[in-house]
Amino acid sequence: MPIDTLSEVLRTVRLRGAVFYAVTVGPEWAVEAPASAEVAAMVVPGAGRVIAYHVVLEGTAWASLPGEAPVRLAPGDIVMFPQGDAHVMASAPGVPPLPFSMDWMHATHALPKPLPLAIDGATLAWGDAARRPDGRSDIVCGFLGCDHGPFNPLLAALPRLLHVPADGAGQWLRQAMLQAACGASAEGGGPGSGALAERISETMFIDAVRRHASRLPEHATGWLAAVRDRQVGRALALIHANPRHPWSVAELARAAALSRSAFCERFSALLAVSPARYLARWRMEVAATLLREGQAPVAAIAFEVGYESEAAFTRAFTRLVGMPPSRWRAALLH
Repeated sequence: MPIDTLSEVLRTVRLRGAVFYAVTVGPEWAVEAPASAEVAAMVVPGAGRVIAYHVVLEGTAWASLPGEAPVRLAPGDIVMFPQGDAHVMASAPGVPPLPFSMDWMHATHALPKPLPLAIDGATLAWGDAARRPDGRSDIVCGFLGCDHGPFNPLLAALPRLLHVPADGAGQWLRQAMLQAACGASAEGGGPGSGALAERISETMFIDAVRRHASRLPEHATGWLAAVRDRQVGRALALIHANPRHPWSVAELARAAALSRSAFCERFSALLAVSPARYLARWRMEVAATLLREGQAPVAAIAFEVGYESEAAFTRAFTRLVGMPPSRWRAALLH
């Protein structure tokens, strides 16, 4: 895989600190987790998207989405919900879940993180009432915030439920999460434990995406499969390395060592969009990042992403995003 392309897109996601819980569970338990949009303003204020995640440290658990088969999680496994779906975590399929309530989130909002939680049957406890004398936790649960523009091909390509099994490459994460969760056993979470949890969670997301990409079946489609593809991946690498360049289909096809027609067919089969349309969308994503992160004039940003005039850029941005770039930037400040 041309990993630089994936790294470039990951940088535009701009991950932000995670709210973090160190959870202990009883022999039989289940809990509903809400759609991320319902709690986003509380857990990661201002984030463009909030992704819920769980890491099993000890024992086993089951994760499920409504209408889909549950997924068994072993020690060290990660499960993420990149599209923000409501879901259930449980000791076994069919256990009646403890309904989600905003009450405990409001009650614990100001408490230092990582925060100990304990779930046993219909009982939920937190703080001192949930701390184990040995400092052990069974599951780490949290929310990871990310910011992105109007077209991030990576986030769109991730499944509703992303399960990354533990293996040799992922054992470091379990050890890191164990260390971070131990901070929850100390009064107030321990000095620096919140920052440690945030950084580990950000790294966890990147590592989970990389390992998910490496496990895609040979005939998979979508953005991650296209990045991995030997021919289309070359074209994507060029687009992402220099979105300002006026790439033509013929030029990209030559780089991919394909005829123009074969290149367009292969590109569209993997990405469900034409090369020209993909280039236009990626330029808008880059422009959105520049609008969000700096105060450069719109005209300068237009030139940076390959437009000769501010007017042409504004029309293109408005078509894709639904509002002019200056108004989009102003909306981010409110």
